[in-house]
Amino acid sequence: MKRFIFVHFAWLFCAAFALGKDRTEITVCGYNLRNYILMERTVKGKKLPNQPKPEKEKAAVVRFIAEINPDVLGVSEIGSEGELKDLQTRLKNAGLDLPNYEYCHGGDPNRRLGLLTHFPIVERNSQMDLKYRIGDQVLPLNRGILDVTIEPRSGFTVRIIGVHLKSMRPVPEADQALMRRNEAHLLRLHLDKIFIANPKEKLFLYGDFNDYKNKPTISEISGVRGLPSGLNELSLHDSRKEHWTHYWDAADEYSRIDYMFASRELSPYVNRQDSSIFDAPDYYDGSDHRPLVTKIYLSKKR
Repeated sequence: MKRFIFVHFAWLFCAAFALGKDRTEITVCGYNLRNYILMERTVKGKKLPNQPKPEKEKAAVVRFIAEINPDVLGVSEIGSEGELKDLQTRLKNAGLDLPNYEYCHGGDPNRRLGLLTHFPIVERNSQMDLKYRIGDQVLPLNRGILDVTIEPRSGFTVRIIGVHLKSMRPVPEADQALMRRNEAHLLRLHLDKIFIANPKEKLFLYGDFNDYKNKPTISEISGVRGLPSGLNELSLHDSRKEHWTHYWDAADEYSRIDYMFASRELSPYVNRQDSSIFDAPDYYDGSDHRPLVTKIYLSKKR
């Protein structure tokens, strides 16, 4: 009987911790994993189809994420649902248990979106069948819009949106910049619906937007500052005060194309001082993108 009571209270303690009752803040990480998918790769000098992300790269990704120790991990360029679960298992083996997940896809048959968390997911509103028109063509939103609401503490919810917009790589279907503008417009329409339903939504948006801060893509997504539907872009930087998030080795180019945003209602909860761009010197072993990390208080700081 004593053993039962001890186990029961131990379980209640763990459940309370998982729901955030003993926490003052949570950590959200957004990370483009660079082709955590099956694809053609060069192995020992030969091109082979359906090869997984190399073990060395997977190990680096897991090591970096475990060091960040996020409560919520949003990833892009994940492949199948099985590959998302593979990442989940590797993280658990590294000491980071994130049992709850969302898996989202659009028209892209290979690269998808995923989210892992140990908090309850209380609502799921991911959009996986959005389309837009360019001329006579009807095109899909390639990676969809990942949309979940988590509850880090009883009564305290955060709506988390994840995206991965069209890359700058030219494609035969249409102009890549115009495709990205249309995808951004679909995202803004989705955001507007959310804020019409609830102007006080505590909303957090992250992802690989594949565009620069001064471009119309980012302006449309940000919306009008001061309105409930407007988003505040979190100007994250690394330990050297540098803002770049992506390195393109072919052009030897550093750029900022990954972002995090907070709604007007969520912004007072953001711990800007401790939010950052993760800058391990060997980051490229895992991906050509660097993880973005934001800390969110569970109560407003005065």
